[in-house]
Amino acid sequence: MIRRSLPAVFALMFAAPLLAAPAGQQTLFNFVRPADVVQVATQDASLPQSNAEQTAEGEVLRRVTFNPAAQPNLRLTPQTGAWDWSQSGVMSLRIQSAMNWAMTLYVKIQSNDGKTLVSRIDLPAGPAQTLLVPLTPSSPLSQGMKAGPPMPITVEGQRVLLASSAGELDRSQVVSVTLSMDQPKVAQSIMLERFGVQDGEAVVKAAYGSLVDAYGQSTRAKWPEKVASDEQLKAAANKEQQQLKTWLAERELSSLDTFGGWNKGPAFKASGFFRTEKRDGRWYLVTPQGHPFYSLGVNTVTADTSQTYVGGREAMFESLPANDEPLASHYGDGDNRSGNGADQGRGFNAGRWYDFYGANLQRTYGQPCAVVSETRADEAKADAAAPCNAHAFDEKRWTRHTLDRLQAWGFNTVGDWSAPALGLNDRVPYTLPLSIVGDYASISTGTDWWGGMPDPFDPRFAMATERAVAIAARDHRDDPWLIGYFADNELAWAGPGDDPKARYALAYGTLKMTTDVPAKRAFLKQLRDKYRNQAGLSKAWGIDLPAWELMEDPGFVPPLPSPEHPEIEADFKFFQKVFADTYFKTIADSLKWHAPNHLLLGGRFAISTPEAVESCAQYCDVLSFNMYTLKPQDGYDFAKLQALDKPVLITEFNFGSRDRGPFWGGVTELAKEEDRGPAYANFVKQAVSEPSIVGVHWFQYLDQPVTGRLLDGENGHFGLVGITDLPFQSFVESVRKANLQAVDQLGKEAEKAKAAADKADSASHDDAGGKKGHDSKGAGQGEGHAGGHSGNGH
Repeated sequence: MIRRSLPAVFALMFAAPLLAAPAGQQTLFNFVRPADVVQVATQDASLPQSNAEQTAEGEVLRRVTFNPAAQPNLRLTPQTGAWDWSQSGVMSLRIQSAMNWAMTLYVKIQSNDGKTLVSRIDLPAGPAQTLLVPLTPSSPLSQGMKAGPPMPITVEGQRVLLASSAGELDRSQVVSVTLSMDQPKVAQSIMLERFGVQDGEAVVKAAYGSLVDAYGQSTRAKWPEKVASDEQLKAAANKEQQQLKTWLAERELSSLDTFGGWNKGPAFKASGFFRTEKRDGRWYLVTPQGHPFYSLGVNTVTADTSQTYVGGREAMFESLPANDEPLASHYGDGDNRSGNGADQGRGFNAGRWYDFYGANLQRTYGQPCAVVSETRADEAKADAAAPCNAHAFDEKRWTRHTLDRLQAWGFNTVGDWSAPALGLNDRVPYTLPLSIVGDYASISTGTDWWGGMPDPFDPRFAMATERAVAIAARDHRDDPWLIGYFADNELAWAGPGDDPKARYALAYGTLKMTTDVPAKRAFLKQLRDKYRNQAGLSKAWGIDLPAWELMEDPGFVPPLPSPEHPEIEADFKFFQKVFADTYFKTIADSLKWHAPNHLLLGGRFAISTPEAVESCAQYCDVLSFNMYTLKPQDGYDFAKLQALDKPVLITEFNFGSRDRGPFWGGVTELAKEEDRGPAYANFVKQAVSEPSIVGVHWFQYLDQPVTGRLLDGENGHFGLVGITDLPFQSFVESVRKANLQAVDQLGKEAEKAKAAADKADSASHDDAGGKKGHDSKGAGQGEGHAGGHSGNGH
């Protein structure tokens, strides 16, 4: 480590003028004109004393180079004592990337009690900006949204980069500020000048003020589909109708059966309902008419999930309707304070909300009533007879229009969480969720994003399952358009991370419970049945357990699995398998009773364990996974899935970017909108090439609100359609092309599978024939020998 104090004499070397510090800023140190008030230390980094440079904008900054190492850093500390920042809101640092690319830095601020505040900085390439790090935990989530507005922003003529921060800090006793990089592969440099503190409140207001326009669109960007007037909305809707007519007419000429199955493919038995079948080593969904069906679906196809909270943060919105205006009908009230992991650290999660999507539908279709789908004569007649409501959108029209879109774009499945009316039109096959809600016990596995794991050993879980399945199946029992049901969604089968405590979080979480939890009693019974007493368990687990009753204590901490004591891991695996078996069997048994004609489509795994996946394969008709990867093969080991011999459905995937309004690009974020189409096409192509995959479902139909959806504040751009109800034209065209190509590819894959099967079968016959010839010869010799003896005997 190099520690140096920078003498003020070097300030005389620089004649270029310095920009004045923003009003209210207290400068503690200047890298260009250093003084002995701050100690600067570097580790695996360099800060030459005479290396200040003038930028193209006329600023003078000092270069810091981070060398390839585990965590090169620069550390600032007071010459004596600690800094008292109790009257300040943010730490400030004038900074610029010295490279031609963006880089990621980390800022760690520490107080003398050991508390730390950490901030990740995505430093863009380009001119200098003032970095502001809040001195109290702060993030876009605290403002009610997953991702914040694009940075940097210009405030009072200066570029400002407002960061997020997490952790805890005693602002009155700050002892260090550390800038670091995480394992840079090559040396990378930044440029620094003023370091200090300031109030920061005005910057936060500027960053989050007037984010959203009257149409619910971001004010911080422009893009081709951005709407500026009601007339533009209506004109775009009319133009789209003509395109949909053309595409739907082309679909009518395609080789699809009533349900969207491929009627020129291999013939299967028609059962009257959707089912699965494996042929020539490849799995298929089969339509009620007996044709192969590759499920190309869309999730959350609904007009009712685009609300965003406005109460308490009205300053974020440029224009909200007054209570007496027609568009005020789209206000409502909600409460999403769930207490689950998805809600932690989030502000503005209850109160008054507004539905910009509903308002835009009203703007577009509220009047006149004639702008609707005309693909069917009976629909046109229904539209003509429908009453005109100038103050709301027509739900029937929206349903028909949306189904037109899905079919025109090459989709054939309405995915999870979609408007129920979409499945009742006998036009597009659909799926349904089983949301099992009740007062049964639950077990924490760590993050509990959507809540704890349901305890399947609890009799109340079986009752809740029976109730949920009965209600879900009540109106759909004999509907051939229903593909099947999903068993809940993204349950926390494991904990966050890759360590044994995450892998076996379900076992650990259960043993932490009290014995009034049925799962805990089931686990203890498993162990008692195997080991009989505490002595046997102590020996197997390598622990000292004086009394069995100590395991009943919720404070009991089981040991980590180890090579010396393999029974620990074996016991954890066995319990987690029995747990999963009980869960899936309970649902499967109930569904067989209430909905024997429909498929159980698995558990939509986001995080899983091998035990859970194995149980799902054992009791469900289909394995389903939510995969946010560039291709399905990156999301799971398909060799292991093939060994389970069950069809696989990818029930969520998407690709997003940040250049169409919403601030979050999703888990699989791409650099720009133009990258989404090729990424979609590649994902579908790779999926069709995998013999076990029978479909993929895109998440989701609509963009999420700029300021975050009600459920958890997500504000991503990965929709097919924007908040204005206008499709993202280029992306939709790419999606349609990929969907149509998938049907052709499926045909080629089916032919390849059949050819391979025929070849294998032929080889098998040849082997059998050769073996039979060999055996026949031996048999003939034996028979001749026997016959001779027999003849001799006679």
